[in-house]
Amino acid sequence: MASIRLTAAEATVRFLAAQETEIDGRTVPLFGGVWAIFGHGNVAGLGPALHGIRQDLPTFRAHNEQAMAHAAIAYAKTHARRRMMACTTSIGPGATNMVTAAAVAHVNRLPVLFLPGDVFANRRPDPVLQQIEDFADGTISANDCFRPVSRYWDRITRPEQLLGALPATLRVLTDPVECGPVTLAFPQDVQAESHDYPAEFFRRRVHRLRRPEPDARELRAAIKALKGARKPLILAGGGVKYSRAETALAEFASRRGVPVCETQAGKGSLAWDHAMNVGSIGVTGSAAANALAAEADVVVVAGSRLSDFASASRTVFPKAELIGLNVGGFDAIKHGARPLVADARAGLEALNGGLGGWKASNSWTAKARDLTRKWNTVVDKVTAAPARKANTLPTDAQVLGAVNRQAGKDAIVVCAAGGLPGELHKLWRAPDAAGYHLEYGYSCMGYEIAGGLGVKLAAPEREVIVLVGDGSYLMMNSEIATSVALDARLTIVLLDNRGFGCINRLQKGTGGEPFNNLLDEAAPQVDFAAHAHALGAEAVKVGSIAELEPAVRRARQGRRTTVIVIDTDPQVSTAEGGTWWDVPVTEAPRSAAQRKARKAYETNRRRQRLGV
Repeated sequence: MASIRLTAAEATVRFLAAQETEIDGRTVPLFGGVWAIFGHGNVAGLGPALHGIRQDLPTFRAHNEQAMAHAAIAYAKTHARRRMMACTTSIGPGATNMVTAAAVAHVNRLPVLFLPGDVFANRRPDPVLQQIEDFADGTISANDCFRPVSRYWDRITRPEQLLGALPATLRVLTDPVECGPVTLAFPQDVQAESHDYPAEFFRRRVHRLRRPEPDARELRAAIKALKGARKPLILAGGGVKYSRAETALAEFASRRGVPVCETQAGKGSLAWDHAMNVGSIGVTGSAAANALAAEADVVVVAGSRLSDFASASRTVFPKAELIGLNVGGFDAIKHGARPLVADARAGLEALNGGLGGWKASNSWTAKARDLTRKWNTVVDKVTAAPARKANTLPTDAQVLGAVNRQAGKDAIVVCAAGGLPGELHKLWRAPDAAGYHLEYGYSCMGYEIAGGLGVKLAAPEREVIVLVGDGSYLMMNSEIATSVALDARLTIVLLDNRGFGCINRLQKGTGGEPFNNLLDEAAPQVDFAAHAHALGAEAVKVGSIAELEPAVRRARQGRRTTVIVIDTDPQVSTAEGGTWWDVPVTEAPRSAAQRKARKAYETNRRRQRLGV
C-alpha cells in the first residue's frame, strides 16, 4: 500500500481539504476554510501545514478566538449544515476563548471543528506557558473544558491516531442527528511529529445529506392522529431549514389548509406573506399563532427542540396532542409527543402522501387567515415610522421596521441577544428561509457582528444586515476590522439604549427595582460611530427614523462595512403578541410589586403541562 510521510498537522489539513459535499447537484469543498489565530501551540505545527495547502484550504485571521468561531458557526448555519469551517488556536486563553462558541454550536446543533493547540504529550518541558495543571490528574489540560460542549472530543497523542479520529470527526460533523461541534485537542509536539500515512486516507470523499425515512408504524399513527384532528397546526423549527424542507412544508400546508407557526430557528421556513404562515410562536410569538396554539388539538412539531421560548415554558399548547417529527429521537419525544423519527422533508412528504383527501376544516383555515390579517395590521402599526414631530426616542420595533422596509428581498438579517430577537421574531418579515439568521438557542451576546461576517462569507451575493445593541457591541466588535480586511461588506445597525434594556424590563417585570442594567447620566457617552470608524468602517449616527432609512439605502450601495448608530428607548418593547415565560419570582416578596408579580407567577405556573 502506498504511503505518504507527513507531519500530523500536515495530515490533518490534507484530510480536511479532501472532503467534499454535494449541494443541489454541485460538488464543492466541505470546509470553506480554517480560522486561525496563531500562538505557541499551533504556530509551528498547524501554521506551516496550513500555509502549504492554502490554495486548497484557505486560512482566515480574526481578532478574537470566540468571534472567529462564531463566524464559523454562522457560515455553517447559512449553508444549512452542508458546509463548515475549522478553527485553530494556541494552547491557553486562545483555546478557552472558544468554549463559549462551542456551546453556541452545541445548542444549535451546528458543525464546527475546533483544533486547539495543547500541552506537550511527552510532558518533557511541563509546565509550559499557559498550561493548566490539575493537582490530581496529569492528563488534564485547559482543553478538557470543551468536553461538555462538544458532540465528539479527542486528544491526539500519537500521529497515527488521526487515522481513526479524523473519520470519526467527519461522521459527527455530517450526521443529521449527531451534528455539532467537534474538538480535537492537538498537543504541539504531536503536530510536528511525522508518520507514514496510507495514501488512500487522503482520497476525495463526497458527503451527502442522509434522509432517514419514517418508521411505518409511527407514520400510520401520525396519519391517524391528523385525520382525527379538527384544529391541526404545524410548528416549524430549525430542522425544516437544515433538511431543506421548505418546499415540502409549503406544499403540505397549502394542500391541507393547515396553518404554520415558526420558532426562532424556523422563522422564514415559509415566506412571511404565505397564505398559511401565522407567524412566530411562544413567548415572542404573534397573537395569531398563540391564539391558534391555544385551540389546536394536534400539532406537528417539525424539527424543533421545543425550547422554553417556543413552548412558552410548556403552556402554549394546553390541549394538543403533539407529533414530534424530528430526525433525532432525543427531540422527537419531548413534551410527551408521539414520535415520528425522520428527516423533516421525508416526514412531511410521507405525511402528505398518506393523508389522501383529508384537509383541515374550512372554518379553521379561514380563522387562521383572519387572525393573521389582523396581526399583520398590528405589525404595520408598531413598526411604522413615528410622526415627524414626535420628540421621543424611537422604539426597537420602529427601528427594525425601517430597516425591514429598506432591506430588500436579498437581505439576511443577523441578530442574537437582548430584546431585539423578540422584536424580530414577532415583527420581521422574512422573504425566505435564508433571510432570517438568529442565534437564539444560546442567545450569545457578541455573536452578532462575527456571525454577520460568517454569513457574508457563506453568501457573498446577498446583503447582510446586522442588528446589534450597544451591550453586545461593546462585548465584541473586533470583527468589524476583519470584515473590512476581507472586503466582506456588512451593514450594521447599532441600537444604543444605554445598557441592557431588555434585562432592565425583565427586572421590573418580576417585581424588582431597576438596578445595575442601564447606565446613568454620569457614565461616559460612547461615540460608537467614531469607534467603528477607527476600526476601518464607514460610520454615521442618525437622529431619527426619517434619517435611518436613507442611511440604510446608502449603506447598501457602499463599498465597505457601514455602522449606523441610533439612540433608542430602553423602556419600551412590543406589548402585542407574546405570552408567558417562566422566570422565577421571589417566594418571599418584600414589596407590592413583588407580591403582584409572585401572584401572577403562581397563576401561570399552574398552566404548565408537566410530565408529558
